[in-house]
Amino acid sequence: MAHNRYREAQPSGENTIVDAEIAQLTAAGVEVLPFLRSSDEIASMPTTAKALLPISPIYAPRAQQELARLLTEHRPDVLHLHNPYPLLSPWVVRTAHRHGVPVVQTVHNYRQVCSSGLYFRDGRICQDCRGRVLGVPAVVHRCYRGSRAQSALMATTLAVHRGTWKSVDRYIALTSAVADHLRDYGIPDERIVVKPNGIPDPGSPPPLGQGFLFLGRLSPEKGLGLLLEAWRRHPDGTLGPLRIAGDGELRPLVEAAAAERSDVTYLGSLDRAGVRDALAASAVVLATSTWHDVLPTVIIEALASGRPVLGTALGGIPYLVGADTPREPAGTGPAAVASAPVGGGSAVGVSALPIGILTGEAGWVVPPEPAAMAAALPVAAAGAAALSTAARSRYERTFHPDVVTKRLIDVYAAIARS
Repeated sequence: MAHNRYREAQPSGENTIVDAEIAQLTAAGVEVLPFLRSSDEIASMPTTAKALLPISPIYAPRAQQELARLLTEHRPDVLHLHNPYPLLSPWVVRTAHRHGVPVVQTVHNYRQVCSSGLYFRDGRICQDCRGRVLGVPAVVHRCYRGSRAQSALMATTLAVHRGTWKSVDRYIALTSAVADHLRDYGIPDERIVVKPNGIPDPGSPPPLGQGFLFLGRLSPEKGLGLLLEAWRRHPDGTLGPLRIAGDGELRPLVEAAAAERSDVTYLGSLDRAGVRDALAASAVVLATSTWHDVLPTVIIEALASGRPVLGTALGGIPYLVGADTPREPAGTGPAAVASAPVGGGSAVGVSALPIGILTGEAGWVVPPEPAAMAAALPVAAAGAAALSTAARSRYERTFHPDVVTKRLIDVYAAIARS
């Protein structure tokens, strides 16, 4: 299991999923060899190692040497890759293949094409680099870490490793939207498996709390501006409390909202116990992303706790709450316009509501627009109790470790046989 962990100061659902996956596979009797690096290591690296960091996304020599030793000693059946940047590099795929080990990768973002991995720039969905051999727009707009030099490096990395990514033996797409993205990139259907993440079962849900919870990075693509604008369209106190947890560049915006209104509370960063308490105190969890969020872990945590979700109709959010929008036309992938109206729905019991609100099995989705979100907030507040049991049931059927771990082992077995 290969993964470059994101910094601990930057809350990451991806880190949580990798840790859970290792534990779940081990409990199921699979021998897991963690091959993990952390971006937190960078600060303590010697000067000589730091000097090589700019090339590490393309080729990380130390990681290849250590991986080669591990593969030679243990001869694993499969290498499962999550995030390779910056200390592993996609070169681990080549290293594994050189040792005769097939590679499975879980796709958590769009970084096969997009330097930032988000398909999001300047407050809007962006796919300017899609279909290009070299992502020049990413360099022009400083899409990677706000740096033209680092963006040029990442764009070069993506160009160099186009063949590497197309050699991966099996891709795990977390939703059908990610599968569409991979097809658009040129990955054939037979090498794509749709399998969502799962999280450990927290046990029987506590009684439903009150109000709404936003839990995640306080960054523009998570839709905090959208949420707060929608919230302000209701008089103070009429929707119950809004709790916001996390940290990031938009923290001043959240602190200002908490100072302005008595029904907004900023909880700061929370540990696991704090997350459980915040979920228990709330009735509805918010997922207000304004980008094609692949598979927000907070939604699965909400469903496991019996909390329905109100989210935007983008990325994997409709899939998670059982309110899938119609399949996009071939070739569009997740490039749909952010303001496209929500329609259809494949989940049992899905019903269209006025003003673009779509009710799914375990929540509601709306277009990423303040008016639509403002109209949906009282609908969700009134309907939370009715969907609480269904939210927990959806978790048990689709995202429980017993379900997703069996499917993952089936993927391993199939690729090892072939």
